[in-house]
Amino acid sequence: MEIIIGVVVGLIIGAGIVALIMKNSMKSGANKVLKEAEADAEVVKKEKILQAKEKFLQLKEDHEKVIQSKNHKINEAEKRVKQKETSLNQKLGAVNAQQREIDSAKEQIKSQQDITAKKQSANELLAKKLTDQLETVSGISADDAKKQLVEALKDEAKTNALAHIKEIQDEAKINASKEAKKIVIQTIQRVATEHAVENSVSVFNISGDEMKGRIIGREGRNIRAIEAATGVEIIVDDTPGAIILSGFDPIRREIARLSLHQLCADGRIHPARIEEVVAKTIKQIGEEIIEVGKRTTIDLGIHGLHPELIRMVGRMKYRSSYGQNLLQHSRETANLCATMASELGLNPKVAKRAGLLHDIGKVPDDEPELPHAILGMKIAEKYNEKPDVCNAIGAHHDEIEMTSLISPIVQVCDAISGARPGARREVAESYIQRLKDLEAIAMDNNGVTKAFAIQAGRELRVMVESERVNDQQAGELSFDISQKVQNEMTYPGQVTVTVIRETRAVSIAK
Repeated sequence: MEIIIGVVVGLIIGAGIVALIMKNSMKSGANKVLKEAEADAEVVKKEKILQAKEKFLQLKEDHEKVIQSKNHKINEAEKRVKQKETSLNQKLGAVNAQQREIDSAKEQIKSQQDITAKKQSANELLAKKLTDQLETVSGISADDAKKQLVEALKDEAKTNALAHIKEIQDEAKINASKEAKKIVIQTIQRVATEHAVENSVSVFNISGDEMKGRIIGREGRNIRAIEAATGVEIIVDDTPGAIILSGFDPIRREIARLSLHQLCADGRIHPARIEEVVAKTIKQIGEEIIEVGKRTTIDLGIHGLHPELIRMVGRMKYRSSYGQNLLQHSRETANLCATMASELGLNPKVAKRAGLLHDIGKVPDDEPELPHAILGMKIAEKYNEKPDVCNAIGAHHDEIEMTSLISPIVQVCDAISGARPGARREVAESYIQRLKDLEAIAMDNNGVTKAFAIQAGRELRVMVESERVNDQQAGELSFDISQKVQNEMTYPGQVTVTVIRETRAVSIAK
């Protein structure tokens, strides 16, 4: 046991000695590593310091180069400024020299003006003296002589001007009359249209008097319902087999006619049925109007019209102007415009479009108090039509200024369509009054003995006294009367004014 304890104690002591030796050895190794690390750190430190110094020197060198470049640019700019300053000084010197020359020239001009004024004053004194002497010799004043001279020159100038105007007119007629007639005749010959005459009444045919009684209804309730629903006056008289529909709106008359036709075919005629049928007919007419507008644009080859403009074109079918159906008139005008534009080398599609829409202001829904040309122009502008088309619509009655070559073509073709024989009819009273006004305008002139409106008001023949009116005055009189007619009257087409002056020698054989 003692031996074991001795061995254990010996092991413990040995382990302690070994641990002490290892500790000392590790401590000396750590000191060695520490010294080596400090040496490496010193080397790294020196290397970093060297790198920083090199970087600093490089940056310093770059900075000095930049500064030298900027200094060079500044020096160049200073040189340019000095050069410009020198140039400006030279120019300023030249300007000062020119100013001195100008001042010298002004002085010379002023002195010359003074001399001229003195001469002018002397000349005025001399002229006044001569004028006084002339007045004394002639016995009339200078003002009277001047008036006489002005009157003489005025008469001579007027005579020369009239002669010159006549020469120009004759030359224009020789050069233009043949071609203009050719264009107009070709245009008219190439267009054919049906003539529709619209009245303010429509006749509805029925099978017999029994149907009249059913249409009238008990105590007239059916006929009152029809009138209230359609806005058309229904006249039932002794005419056999017919009822008259009276109204100024052709669309309403057509609605009433179609409604009566459907009611008579159905046989059920009472107020409720009347309202139902009239409502359906109104819808049917609306669809037909749109279809007519579409068919018209397709027939004429016009594309891109706004749907509202197409509807208004369809409404033209039920409108008339002086007895001429408005849709037929617009179609005819469109074809005339396209033909004439082609002859003149213009765009026929734009001309045809303007011709179709030129009377669009006659078929508005609300009918405001505006001339139809201006209203039509506003409607076209509202639906984005081209400026040329809008101007042609607004100017075809000279209510605005024409700014496009299409405008006079539309105006002329509108007149051709309305003025051709059989196109329109006038009220007899207005026609007779127009003839009287033509003759009255001619009779208001001195030297006129008789005046006759002939050829349905298309020509005015004026008889003058040969003793009071010479040949030159006859030409002046014809021009003056034509201007009065143009400015004071409204008429279709044109009016030719012919002044007739004759000298008669009468002898009697006995």
